[in-house]
Amino acid sequence: MGLEAWFMDSSEEDQRKPHKLTPDQLVSLEELRQLGVFHWKLNADIYETDPELEKIRKDQGYSYMDIISIHKDTLPNYEEKLKMFFEEHLHLDDEIRYILDGQAYFDVRDQEERWIRIAMRKGDLITLPAGIYHRFTLDETNYTKAMRLFVGEPVWKAYNRPADDSDIRKKYVTSL
Repeated sequence: MGLEAWFMDSSEEDQRKPHKLTPDQLVSLEELRQLGVFHWKLNADIYETDPELEKIRKDQGYSYMDIISIHKDTLPNYEEKLKMFFEEHLHLDDEIRYILDGQAYFDVRDQEERWIRIAMRKGDLITLPAGIYHRFTLDETNYTKAMRLFVGEPVWKAYNRPADDSDIRKKYVTSL
């Protein structure tokens, strides 16, 4: 199955639910690319030796990698971290995530400020460009294991909205 993305409803109900509009308003990979969001589908069962992953890492300059398991039994301060991940924010660097197991959602804002929900499943690798407003949450399975990739040393700093005056946000907006 390919990557699924859709415009979200405005419900304040549990963030882990799909939040699809009725009827669905799907978002294509091309529409995501126009926002600077890129996707690859890989074989997560062989991530340690996958030549396709190695090629992407080399081509994109992803020199740092670690793995995070997000589940109440494996992540210290689980509830606190989930709330933090779901705060609308941006980063000064691209955010690169590869789902090795489980499922999760990334939400990104389009040019009209609408939320697009991207359903991430095992094997999905995604890059969100520096300066895009986004947030992350688990789905109702409450579990994902992800590889975090960076160019150079990892920078964990998030800039919560509003950050419209930041240089990286201005650069992102003018790139669209």
